[in-house]
Amino acid sequence: MSKLPAVLSRLDADLDASLARLSSWLEIPSISTDSAYWPDSRRAAEWLRADLESLGFKASLGETPGQPVVLAHRPKPGAPHVLFYGHYDVQPVDPLNLWDTEPFKPVVKEIAPGRKVIVARGACDDKGQVMTFVEAMRATIAETGDLPVGVTILVEGEEESGSVNLPAFVRENAEALKADIALVCDTGMWDRDTPAITASLRGMVYQEVTIKCADRDLHSGLFGGAAANPVHVLSRIIASLHDETGRITVPGFYEGVEEPSNSQKADWADLGLTEEEFLGQIGLKHSIGEKGRMLIEQIQSRPTCDVNGIWGGYTGEGTKTVIAAKASAKVSFRLVGKQDPDKIAAAFQAYVRAQLPDDISAEFIVYSASPAIAVPADSPALTKARAALTEEWGRKAVTIGSGGSVPVVGDFKRLLGMDTLLVGFGLDDDRVHSPNEKYDLSSFHKGQRSWARILQALGS
Repeated sequence: MSKLPAVLSRLDADLDASLARLSSWLEIPSISTDSAYWPDSRRAAEWLRADLESLGFKASLGETPGQPVVLAHRPKPGAPHVLFYGHYDVQPVDPLNLWDTEPFKPVVKEIAPGRKVIVARGACDDKGQVMTFVEAMRATIAETGDLPVGVTILVEGEEESGSVNLPAFVRENAEALKADIALVCDTGMWDRDTPAITASLRGMVYQEVTIKCADRDLHSGLFGGAAANPVHVLSRIIASLHDETGRITVPGFYEGVEEPSNSQKADWADLGLTEEEFLGQIGLKHSIGEKGRMLIEQIQSRPTCDVNGIWGGYTGEGTKTVIAAKASAKVSFRLVGKQDPDKIAAAFQAYVRAQLPDDISAEFIVYSASPAIAVPADSPALTKARAALTEEWGRKAVTIGSGGSVPVVGDFKRLLGMDTLLVGFGLDDDRVHSPNEKYDLSSFHKGQRSWARILQALGS
């Protein structure tokens, strides 16, 4: 007979105690981007190490050239094994005068009738999220004496400063980090009532292109009308990157792009995301994405091309009648499915060069080229986790894609050959990285219950 009901009841009864434990961790100002707080970062790592050790984990601090990694193991021979990732470092709190309360003195307050939140730096990102998983394990062990799966914990202290030392740590500890699947709790829900699993992350190609014409800047009164203007050339090329339907015109760009299943499209349609809802919050009304695609497809499952910066010639105060010698732009492509980032990078360069008039050249810098990551739709772990979330929240859990990237997920796939489920309970209004960061008490409580259900499901 399942002991899950007893575990869930313990989580309900222990909510105040779990909140007190989270608060004690939140009080440690583990800001990784400021060396003045590095001793506090180590103290936060040690706090978690000790807590995991109290749950029967073999826990230690893995040293790196920067902040230590909390590494803990609780194996269960013969059972599936999961790797849980999170981070204990937090963002700086500036500007301090915009906080309503002290950022490292957590407070619980009611922001709407029946809606309580915990306010502190790190409440959502990511200490509160990490502790949902830890508390689920605590209650499960207390009620059953064990966990239904083997668990390895990897919680780093440099996520907010780029995770610069994590790939090397993962590579050097690959054997110790082996698992059937990775779990990450650093994402969010669809809305306050609808749980979500982020099952895909778009890849990225980021380049800088520089168009060169004359060997120096020119007087436009003398050379205008005859000498090529690189700003004009670059502008024409950039303008041609999309056709009138919003599709990207680089030859071969859509090779490897896969269509979502009909059931996935139906799930997304049921979410009812509108232009007014999504774009209205930023002062816009209309999507300029691919025609014939739902808005949610445009931002989650379709590849994109965006110019992130463009410059050339005189941009200072007043006037200077000059034709620039060169003009530059930074261009990023978000990739999906099986698009090959190296092929995309090469195709973009070929596309630019094919449009250059005589006497004009182009130079490129490739800053990044990473593929998209996706959990197979028929993954048993994804199916079980989704069912567990649906059972807890009473609303069908959705699988979504992220337009952004979570570098550690790529590291797990590239270095460990492991898929990742991103299950988080953050909300859009949690003010992550901003003053008055908060985490809904319902997210913290039902997040614990959700992980208890997921652990049970993955071990069944």
